[in-house]
Amino acid sequence: MSAPDPLIVFDGVEKRFGENVVLRDLSFTVAPGEHVTLIGPSGSGKTTILRLLMTLDRVTAGSITVGGESLSHAPNEKALSVVRRRIGMVFQQFNLFPNMTVRGNLVEGPTRVLGLSKDEANARAADLLELVGLGEKIDAHPTQLSGGQQQRVAIARALAMRPDVLLLDEVTSALDPELVAGVLALLKDLGETTDITFLCVTHEMGFARDFSDRVMMLDGGRVIEDAPPERLFTAPDHERTQTFLHAILSH
Repeated sequence: MSAPDPLIVFDGVEKRFGENVVLRDLSFTVAPGEHVTLIGPSGSGKTTILRLLMTLDRVTAGSITVGGESLSHAPNEKALSVVRRRIGMVFQQFNLFPNMTVRGNLVEGPTRVLGLSKDEANARAADLLELVGLGEKIDAHPTQLSGGQQQRVAIARALAMRPDVLLLDEVTSALDPELVAGVLALLKDLGETTDITFLCVTHEMGFARDFSDRVMMLDGGRVIEDAPPERLFTAPDHERTQTFLHAILSH
């Protein structure tokens, strides 16, 4: 059997902010259903990769395709929104709508963007909240929830859009340490029980090792190492990877 076509393709991507080059000639692919984690020092371009996929930023040069369709050079807004719909993102800061209940947060996108009926969207919301262990919180407001609960709702909200790709940007960094394990366990469970493609930025190296099919080490806007976690964490090729991991794991 031949390998499936890649779902995500970065081809020669450059991203500049003025004189500052954040990504340089970046090329990589992610296969359908693959779990890829991006690690590296602050400012190495990890979050910029996610922001380009969310079209929060646009490429300076090069191209990005998702499922064979151009994300970076879509011919019009309609074509872009079709590709964009395949991608969900969970942010560091939850980004829930504070004026809506948990239910409202989960039904907004599916009804407005996907065209689901209120009944369908409500049923999907209830199922997803059960999945993340918050079924009884459906009518609560975000301010009534702990940080860990808000992040679970944010994950459920992203899943409500049935994305092919889920981007995770340091999803535990704003949480109290005792809440981190629960959120990571939920994500691990999702990774094992769905065929969603994951692209994660994290400083949780234990999670990266357990969850990932591949780990990419970025430095200075380039991928300097790309390997299965068991190899990258035990015998990295690149000296920069070694010093980065030593600094993080010795904390």
